[in-house]
Amino acid sequence: MHFPKNQKIFWVSLFGFSSILYMVVSMNKFKPAVVPIFPPPDSEMSELCSVDNSSNPASDLPTVYFITPTYPRREQVAELTRLGQTLLLAKNIHWIIAEDSSFCSPMVSDLLKRLQIPYTHIVSPQPLMYKKAKLRYSPRGVSSRRAGLHWVLENVTNGVVYFGDDDNTYDIRLFQQISRTKTISMFPVGFIGTQGVSSPIVKNGKVVGFSDDWFAQRKFPVDMAGFALNVEFIRKRNPKADVAMPYKAGYEEDFFLQNLHIKLNDIEPMANDCTEVLVWHTKTVKDKKANLQLENEESNLQKLLNFVSFHGMGDIHNPNGKKMKTCYDLHQCKTGKTA
Repeated sequence: MHFPKNQKIFWVSLFGFSSILYMVVSMNKFKPAVVPIFPPPDSEMSELCSVDNSSNPASDLPTVYFITPTYPRREQVAELTRLGQTLLLAKNIHWIIAEDSSFCSPMVSDLLKRLQIPYTHIVSPQPLMYKKAKLRYSPRGVSSRRAGLHWVLENVTNGVVYFGDDDNTYDIRLFQQISRTKTISMFPVGFIGTQGVSSPIVKNGKVVGFSDDWFAQRKFPVDMAGFALNVEFIRKRNPKADVAMPYKAGYEEDFFLQNLHIKLNDIEPMANDCTEVLVWHTKTVKDKKANLQLENEESNLQKLLNFVSFHGMGDIHNPNGKKMKTCYDLHQCKTGKTA
């Protein structure tokens, strides 16, 4: 069939316009929403779960308020157990755990009571606007750090604040050194980017610059684990410092420190003038929780599964859960079969 020339042009133009319109609509559908990096106060929620100072060990060192953001996942109990046992070796820690959750985790509460470290347990879920925004990089942990710092500023007169992620690795000498912080101390962090380390540059005992794998026009290209702050210094520089950290992935440290009006001559280099690494930005390989079932089993396995479920390592309440594999009497069972 042959169409007149004008009709051909019409149909080609219509098809082209439709294609462009579809692309525009599709791009807008998946385009991340524009959200403020400093949210309105009514968009954030935090709740105090519990506080315990009764086990505070005797120490001549100022207290380090160790703020740890955390969130529910399979590896959470392992991360917090490892970190908690490291903190036990220090005698001057008050551990502030702030969960990205809408309810206080019984598992976290149980762990804190068992470790007997002075602690504050808070829940502070990320505001819904950031979860709905489909951001390429989520500003995870910001709500927890803000809530933890808010508790410090409301309840503490002196000491040192340090933001410590639950999956990092710490040399306990770090806690002894940063407890002496009078203003803001900085130090190297290992395993940052392809460079492998991020550090202040020190000359004649003074910080004069920074070395980092990702500058991105940041005034302070440092990692969250690479600085500690004196509580009195924070309050003096910005009484509202608890809302000074932005919901902007990659720029949390930079904006926060700029809002404290930090100058290079404020910075105290630690870790032997920043020649040693006392904290590493380690990461645990993450995997999905297993959905498990156990039928007619009269052994330890049922109690073990209850433990696994309570500690967030697996799910035993899913009706479509996978039957737990068992093998008895040294039968050398094949994978996929039970005996």
